[in-house]
Formats: sequence, C-alpha cells, structure tokens
Amino acid sequence: MGDNTWLPCPVLLLAGLLPALLPGTASFTPSLDSDFTFTLPAGQKECFYQPMPPKASLEIEYQVLDGAGLDIDFHLASPEGRTLVFEQRKSDGVHTVETEDGDYMFCFDNTFSTISEKVIFFELILDNMGEQEQEQEDWKKYITGTDMLDMKLEDILDLTIKIDFSEDVQVRVFLGIHQQYQGQTKQKWPYPDSA
Repeated sequence: MGDNTWLPCPVLLLAGLLPALLPGTASFTPSLDSDFTFTLPAGQKECFYQPMPPKASLEIEYQVLDGAGLDIDFHLASPEGRTLVFEQRKSDGVHTVETEDGDYMFCFDNTFSTISEKVIFFELILDNMGEQEQEQEDWKKYITGTDMLDMKLEDILDLTIKIDFSEDVQVRVFLGIHQQYQGQTKQKWPYPDSA
C-alpha cells in the first residue's frame, strides 16, 4: 500500500516540467525535417520529389541499412533536370544544395543488383522555407528582453535534480514490485528444504 503513493510522483513532476520546457521550444522551429525507411527490390529504381522555394536549403542524408554489399546508386536532379549529384555503389551520403523554385528529384537505384534487395534510410532537412523572413520577424515581437534568458543555470540544475529524483522513484517502485512478486512467488512455491 505504501508503494502506491509513489506512483503519482513522476506524473506530477512531468506535469510540472512541461510548462517550464515548452515555451522556449514550441515557439520557434528553424528547419523542417523528415525521414523515411523503405525496401528497394533487386533490379528496381525508386525516385522521390521534393518541391522547394527559391533560396532555401535542401539537405539529403541517406544510408543503406541492409542488403548485400550495403551499396546503392544515388541521383539528385534540379527542377530543370540538371544532375547535381550522381554517386555509384555508395553505402551512405550527405548532400546539401541551395535551391531554386521547383521540384527536386532524388533517386535510389538498385538496378545493378539482380538478387539482393536493399533497405534504405533517408532524411530530408529543409531550411529557409518560403515564409521564413516574415515568420522569423513575427515570433520576435512576442518575446521581451529577458524572456529567453529566464532559465538560469540554477533552474536547469533544479530540473536535473527533479528528473533524477523522478528516476529514483521509478526505480524504487520497480524494485518494490519486484520484491512483492518475489514474496508472492516464495509463498506459492516454497523451496524443498524450507519445509
């Protein structure tokens, strides 16, 4: 029964920490990113298209996670069809381009393989997308002089102590449940020599 009083503590601590952490992180996002993992069959080629505004930045990072040779051909083309990057039989790569208006095409080509499919992970990071100038100025008007500096070192240390305490409570609850389980197990299945 004493263990049940510990269960709400981590929930209360997390509820108390979220408002302190969210204002600084939720109000401004400097880039958009997304990732995707897919299987490319042997002898196949898969292309993706990403629309981009002018004067933005497109970063593509890829890695072959599984498949014979851990290699793939990679092709990145501009909206006009101009080849920007062409790599053959690479296991990974990172490429960044300054964009012009239009759809960028990037392809993963496994046509050189007749037997082995490949598992490919890629991530897109899009910076300076479209409305950036106006939006970057808009968020600034909601922040006064020291609002961004309100979280001092003492506040960070205090949060760290609370998080450590929360983890300690979770460990104690787990140990209490484990000990309670062991106690029940001993009662149901006594050792032969304990009779």
